[in-house]
Amino acid sequence: QLQLVESGGGLVQPGGSLRLSCAASGFTLDYSAIGWFRQAPGKEREGVSCISRLGDRTYYADSVKGRFTISRDNAKNTVYLQMNNLKPEDTAVYYCARCTAGYSGDYSTYINPVSENWGQGTQVTVSS
Repeated sequence: QLQLVESGGGLVQPGGSLRLSCAASGFTLDYSAIGWFRQAPGKEREGVSCISRLGDRTYYADSVKGRFTISRDNAKNTVYLQMNNLKPEDTAVYYCARCTAGYSGDYSTYINPVSENWGQGTQVTVSS
């Protein structure tokens, strides 16, 4: 069974850091671009970041640029999201999934899931 499992969430104060992990089972991650998505209460799910199959291209939503860093270790079949300088508005359930990303005609970044097959996610709460 193909599965992506998220971990690493938690409660952190504003300005703090967390590192999320996305581990694959049942398939090899290095054939896929993998991204992180999040959904806050009452809001639609949004793309946060996406990393290419080889890790040579990364994409970020404007709201997290300069604070979040996506990386991958294909040998460990895992993708990471390092989140620094966290803000209360980063509070959400974070999911990982296969992704597609790029730049639209107006140079804005799009990050979309390849499918809507979501795991359980990991809760990130930023609060004092």
